[in-house]
Amino acid sequence: TKLILLDSLLQEMALNSAHANGGVLIHAGESILLFCDNVTMEFAGQDGAPFKGEKKGRLYLTTHRMIFNNKKQDDPMQSFSFPFVTLKDVELEQPIFGANYIKGKVRAQPGGNFTGEAKFKLHFKSGGAIDFGQAMLKAAQMASRNYNGNSSDLPPPYTPPTSGWYAAPPPAYSANPAGYSGWVPPTHVFPDQPPANTVYMTDAPPPYPGINGNNGYSTGAAGGWTNPASAPSMQQNGSMSSADRKAAEASSAQPVQTGYYDPNNPGYAYVPPPAYYNEQPPSYSDSGKKND
Repeated sequence: TKLILLDSLLQEMALNSAHANGGVLIHAGESILLFCDNVTMEFAGQDGAPFKGEKKGRLYLTTHRMIFNNKKQDDPMQSFSFPFVTLKDVELEQPIFGANYIKGKVRAQPGGNFTGEAKFKLHFKSGGAIDFGQAMLKAAQMASRNYNGNSSDLPPPYTPPTSGWYAAPPPAYSANPAGYSGWVPPTHVFPDQPPANTVYMTDAPPPYPGINGNNGYSTGAAGGWTNPASAPSMQQNGSMSSADRKAAEASSAQPVQTGYYDPNNPGYAYVPPPAYYNEQPPSYSDSGKKND
C-alpha cells in the first residue's frame, strides 16, 4: 500500500496539523470521545488568510483536545487543533434569539503558523452546542490535573511527526463506555461515530496530557490505549513481553509487527498494515490533494 502523506505532516504548525487522507489525524494513544458533523467555525483576531471566512465541517472531542476538520477542500484551513492546554475564556452562549454556540480563545503553540491568540466561535447546526461544550470543559478540567507546573504556561511547541500515518485502531473511534474516572461523555446526545476509514494515527504520542494522563495510554484502568511499546505482538504462541519483543526486533531483519488492543476487551487486537511503517514520506511537491 502506497503511503499518502499530506501537507499536514510536512508543515511545522498547529494549523493544518490534524487531517490526513480526507479524515482526522490523531496522536498515538489518543481516542475520540465525541463526534459532531454539520458544525460551523469562525475566527477573529487574526489577519491570516486561513482564518478568514466561515468554516463548515466536523468537530471531534478527543482525550487530549478538540479538532475541527474542514469539508471545503480548497480552503487554506483544512484542520485546526485546539489542545486543552491552549484554550482560555471558553463560554457557552445561550442567546435569547438565535442558536446556542461555544466561544473562546486559543493560544498559539510555539512553532505554529500564527502568534498570540485567536478568538473562535462554534455553531452546531444540528444542535448540541451546550452538551458538547460542557463535555469539552469537563475533559479540559480533567486533563489539567495532569499538567506539570503552572497550567497558565505557554503551550508546548508543535512538533511534526517523524513517521507516516496509518489507519487508527477501531476503539480509537469512540469513547470508553465505562467512562473516565466516573465521567461518561454524552454519547447519547452524539451517538454517531466518525465514518469508517476516516481516523488516522501517527506513532507520535501527544505532547500534552489528556484526561487519563500518561500521554493517553492506559495503565490498566478504564479508558485509553496500551502503549504499543508494551502491547503484545500478535503471534500464534501467545503474547510477547516488551523485553522479548525488543530483543526480537534487534535480532531480526524485519521489524516485529506490534498490535493495539483494548484493555476492556483483551481478546481483541488490531494490527495496523505494516506497509505504512516502511515507507518514507514523499517530498512536499510529491504530496497530492486529499480525498473527499
